[in-house]
Amino acid sequence: MDRNASIGIPNRGAMSEFVGEFGVSSRLTGQTYHCRFSHLWNGVATRHSDTVDTKFLVDGRGVVVGMAHPAFVEFRGQSGRDLSDREASYIAAHYLREQLEQEDERPLYDVSAADVTRIIGLLGIR
Repeated sequence: MDRNASIGIPNRGAMSEFVGEFGVSSRLTGQTYHCRFSHLWNGVATRHSDTVDTKFLVDGRGVVVGMAHPAFVEFRGQSGRDLSDREASYIAAHYLREQLEQEDERPLYDVSAADVTRIIGLLGIR
C-alpha cells in the first residue's frame, strides 16, 4: 500500500477499474485463476446481510465476496474516516486471492469482521 493509505485511497475512475485484472495460482495444483473486479454494493439491499458485497469474475464466472460491515464500523471508530470503495475492493481482492491460492472455489464468500480487520492491517490501510 502506498503512503497515501493513511489518508485514504480515493475512488478515482470507473468502479470496474478499482482493482486491475490479476491471476492467482493454486498452491495445491498450480492451476491459475484469471480474476477481474466488477463492482461493489451494499449487501443489505440484495442479500439481506450486514455486508459490503463485491463481485469478481473468476475465469468468467461471477463470484461474490461479502465483507462483514461491522469491520467497516470498527475501522471508522479507530481511524475517524470511512473506508473508500476502492479500499474495500482491495480488501475483497486480497481475500479472494487467499482463498483461490488454497483452491477454495465458491460462488459466495462471507468474510468475517476479523478477516476484514486482518487484511486492513496487512494492506497497511490507516
